[in-house]
Amino acid sequence: MIRFQNVYKRYPERGDALAGIDLEIQTGEMVFLTGHSGAGKSTLLRLIGLLERPTRGHVLINGRNLATLPRHEIPYHRRQVGMIFQDHRLLPDRSVFDNVALPLMVMGVHPKEIGRRVRAALDQVGLLRREHALPLALSGGEQQRVGIARALVGRPAVLLADEPTGNLDPDLSREIFHLFERFKYVGMTLLIATHDFDLVEELGHRTLKLDEGRLVGDTGAW
Repeated sequence: MIRFQNVYKRYPERGDALAGIDLEIQTGEMVFLTGHSGAGKSTLLRLIGLLERPTRGHVLINGRNLATLPRHEIPYHRRQVGMIFQDHRLLPDRSVFDNVALPLMVMGVHPKEIGRRVRAALDQVGLLRREHALPLALSGGEQQRVGIARALVGRPAVLLADEPTGNLDPDLSREIFHLFERFKYVGMTLLIATHDFDLVEELGHRTLKLDEGRLVGDTGAW
């Protein structure tokens, strides 16, 4: 479970990016996070990933207050949270396989286990046959799938996606969101920030709406 308790995030140069956020996301939920640019969506995701910390309030994962995590436990927490970005952030001179393997290499996983897990992740996103290709040889949709595989390869409990389909056409966006639904059905918790309001409405999952850092809507399935 993810819980925010009266969470504020303030930046000196622009004030509150988040203000008084209270919410709960249950384990295994797939939730969309919507709002205009600058509404606070990316900031909220970064707090869950411990890339930033709140100015006030508490962020809890499975009852554990992230603010109390000892420094040596922070890398373990981050391994439990997969993150997907709009710009893919792939290394252009590394193969698809190597891009997906990078988090496991940083973790010191044995090479044989790396090979097994990378190919399993690529198979999940339908790119097993492209493991030797360089990112620039892939379409935009395929590059995004590589980013998803890289987020999955560490077997995270929580998957965060920040505008994952912002550069894709409607058909590819729908394909990516249906792929996320598959992960939900195996117990992964997903929080997806997106501007694609039509597709969000079509899929019918719970939707949180931010406006100027405040939670102004919480609708849909629970």
